[in-house]
Amino acid sequence: MTRDIGPFTGPVIELGPGTGVFTRSLLTRGVAPRDLTLVEYGPEFASLLHSRFPGTRVLEMDAARLKRIDYDSPQSVGAVVSGLPLLSMSPRAIMSIVSGAFDHLRADGAFYQFTYGHRCPVPQRILDRLGLRASVVGKTVLNIPPATVYRITRRRSPKTPSKVVASVR
Repeated sequence: MTRDIGPFTGPVIELGPGTGVFTRSLLTRGVAPRDLTLVEYGPEFASLLHSRFPGTRVLEMDAARLKRIDYDSPQSVGAVVSGLPLLSMSPRAIMSIVSGAFDHLRADGAFYQFTYGHRCPVPQRILDRLGLRASVVGKTVLNIPPATVYRITRRRSPKTPSKVVASVR
């Protein structure tokens, strides 16, 4: 879930950190506590995260309100890590969460989603509407039920010109 994220990723947002399993991994991988924003809905978990991970930014809020988070530099976040149970959420909630995340992600940033489902928990119509694509970057088949990690990124715009090298004679 966290193998592509490290000290040079830049700010990271974690959605639904719970007890902090992924949080601890992110910190171990070199993400600075000051670069880690933990968005947790449950007050008990938020309190636990405050005490377990000093120096991180813990926000007790609904991830569907992600657009309201302020950063000094817009679109500066390098990665969003989500353990949220998107499969049990409405399309409207998923749309709010994913679009809010991509409002903060820089152009090369990625949204990592952990799921127990057999497909990406972000419906294709939402990916299409937001101009995103999902790819599998990890699986744990020995887990019961098996778990999958998806990496969601922006699609390249078809209007983006490819690099052209001109020669002058």
